[in-house]
Amino acid sequence: MAARIKKGDTVIVTTGSSRGVQGEVLSVSPAENRAVVRGVAIAKRHKKAARMGEEGGIIAREAPVHLSNLKLVDPKSGKPTKVGFRALEDGRKVRVAKATGEVIEG
Repeated sequence: MAARIKKGDTVIVTTGSSRGVQGEVLSVSPAENRAVVRGVAIAKRHKKAARMGEEGGIIAREAPVHLSNLKLVDPKSGKPTKVGFRALEDGRKVRVAKATGEVIEG
């Protein structure tokens, strides 16, 4: 199945504790239906010092978010939109914003 959300896209979170937050997609895991978004779902992990001289502490990093909780932000209008697909004349399959009908680059 073609990817509706790809790395580098700007998305908005629709549900959960980070609802309404926009961010850039850092990575996508299609097998798990999850994506890591910059600034969303920050999880704190406790890290123990592994070697002498190395510091431990609490590290904050982004946790994966389920793809059903994300909507792509339309590059033209700046509003959240669903994603569809269209075949062009040259045979390429491209993503299309359902709200405006514009082709999404990327």
